[in-house]
Amino acid sequence: MKISKIEHLGIAVESIEKALPYYEQVLGFECYNIETVEDQKVRTAFLRVGETKIELLEPTSPDSTIAKFLETRGQGIHHIAYKVEDGVANALAECEAKEVRTIDKAPRNGAEGLHIAFLHPKATQGVLTELCEE
Repeated sequence: MKISKIEHLGIAVESIEKALPYYEQVLGFECYNIETVEDQKVRTAFLRVGETKIELLEPTSPDSTIAKFLETRGQGIHHIAYKVEDGVANALAECEAKEVRTIDKAPRNGAEGLHIAFLHPKATQGVLTELCEE
């Protein structure tokens, strides 16, 4: 698989409205997009840092994966996302061939119109890894 850059860092927060002042007023970043991804039960806010983005993740349901993450680990870094040049489906096939445990068996739709898939943290040195393509 060919990774071209870190696409974004996902950070779980209890409330986007409460988190944004830190990122905007203290760090000087600007939120340029807020959207809800219904099937993932999450609301996201994006901020740019050079070529990389920060994605704030707020649960929209108590049974969402972000709500469960906040329950067990609290606010903080949830995942790292890499942009893959040869497509998420190809990257998943390559991971499967190398016996890397995946969460997704096929790409799905994510925020900002990206196609995404996750690799299991038990196979990625403890870091939840997202693969993305535009």
